[in-house]
Amino acid sequence: MIPPAGRKKLGEILLEDGLLTQAQLTDALNNQAKQKERKYLGELLVDLGYITEEGLALTLSKKLGLKYVSFSDNTLVVNIAQDLDRVIDQKYAGANFIVPVAKAPIGLTVVMWDPLNFNVVDYVKRVAHMNVIIQCSTKKDILQAIERLYVDKGVSVVGPDPAAMIRDPQRTAAMPRHTEIDDLKTKAAEAPVIKLVNSIIQRAIREKASDIHIDPQVDKVSIRFRLDGILYEAESLPKETVAAIISRIKILSRLDIAEKRLPQDGGFMMRLEDRNIDFRISTMPTIYGEKVVMRVLDKAQMKAELGTLGLTPADLERVNQSIYKPYGLIFLTGPTGSGKTTTLYCILNAIRSPKKNILTIEDPVEYRIEGVNQVQANPQIGLDFARGLRTFLRQDPDIIMVGEVRDLETAEICVRSALVGRLVLSTLHTNDTVGAVARLVDFGIEPFLLAATLNMIIAQRLARRLCEKCKEPAKVDAKVLHDFKLEGVSIFGPKGCPACNNRGFSGRLPVFEIMSVDNEIRDMIEKKADATTIKDSLIKKGMMTLRQDGLTKVRDGLTSLDEILAITMESGV
Repeated sequence: MIPPAGRKKLGEILLEDGLLTQAQLTDALNNQAKQKERKYLGELLVDLGYITEEGLALTLSKKLGLKYVSFSDNTLVVNIAQDLDRVIDQKYAGANFIVPVAKAPIGLTVVMWDPLNFNVVDYVKRVAHMNVIIQCSTKKDILQAIERLYVDKGVSVVGPDPAAMIRDPQRTAAMPRHTEIDDLKTKAAEAPVIKLVNSIIQRAIREKASDIHIDPQVDKVSIRFRLDGILYEAESLPKETVAAIISRIKILSRLDIAEKRLPQDGGFMMRLEDRNIDFRISTMPTIYGEKVVMRVLDKAQMKAELGTLGLTPADLERVNQSIYKPYGLIFLTGPTGSGKTTTLYCILNAIRSPKKNILTIEDPVEYRIEGVNQVQANPQIGLDFARGLRTFLRQDPDIIMVGEVRDLETAEICVRSALVGRLVLSTLHTNDTVGAVARLVDFGIEPFLLAATLNMIIAQRLARRLCEKCKEPAKVDAKVLHDFKLEGVSIFGPKGCPACNNRGFSGRLPVFEIMSVDNEIRDMIEKKADATTIKDSLIKKGMMTLRQDGLTKVRDGLTSLDEILAITMESGV
């Protein structure tokens, strides 16, 4: 039992222990009050990133004088021989994250995620007809214990949804026995493995990597960082370390360490250098073992102001004229990794207001924006972009953002929303601005509807920025200078120095092509004019193509000519 002195509220305990600020507690309580199906405060604090699941369980155990148990250190033991599955109903155990682990004359020992949920404690005392001894653990370990007790009584499967294993008997049968999984968990919990994974992550953050690639090869493990859009090998490790490294990452991400045949997606948050950094994890089986890619989402590196993106004054004015219109369509185009999401967040940050109801559906939600209602798409349960948009229309929105238009249904809802007075923001995978018009028509959108609703299309790429400390004048052929109208301009190129790790580049900057839709362009779209005709008209009106904007940044000494020529094409793409 919890001693009487321990019957404090969770928020009070965390405040006393310095693990939570009053502002964070207030924010969590406000979030809790707004939810229709109210979560436990502890669960909400973990979801908001204010405290880790393990940290919460450890804190509660220390402050309440309870024992903390875990499968990783073999302190969580389920006595299967005592038929404990008859004491507490499986459905109730899973819903409340509580599992009975042992029965003795002094009482029933249970492991709980939230030992301050006295309603659950009192219920268990009534149904068990005996004293209750409480231990603390994480939800992940409790779910694994539930799996052992209620499902196979000995087969351990680590995963966020034990019920999914029950529904798939073939998958459960094919899983390794619990001893093999425990070996993986034990190795992943060893100090050298933890230090190794932490050092890889810390180095990636220090070097401002956007992605970490862990690639198993024939006789080694290659660790690569994506720096300024280019992959570099950071180090190579012995092949025998790969299982423990990947298991450690899976445990952090709450993934199934036993599943090695199918891809998995997950994520976790880590506090480094006094800031919270999110990691999005993707695993994929290869012939040499599982490959892992970790996307680094560092909020401190994100600049959420339109004025910091590098738009020319004229382009910034065009963008502001479109984003403050009460309705219409605005699309961002470009390949994956071209910075579209960052630009969308900058736009949302600029136009957000307490007077506007802003709804977004994203896959995934990469950054949280105060005052914006953000929804995580989940196609596995039927919550795709189209379904989210249909729901949005019943939520009285002023502004809607959808992560990507991938099909006719999503495109039609976007157009219909714009027609009835909403501002709609989204992305498309096309090479340039006018290509987005053709893509939408190809989906099946009628040109006259598109012409009536389209406000602006922004195409963009990311170019590597020259290191200011070591960039040097570049030798460029006179004909090339003439062809690109760069005669008399000082052209710089990369050199390399300790400040940029001898790469010659430090950071990236966007290159834009901004298509403003006026009456003349609307008329051309409605009459189904070809892309070349529309683009020629736009250029005459002053639109800079991607290449032209890139060459402007070359003239300003921000990037190299070779870089711009590599990411754009002669046609302006």
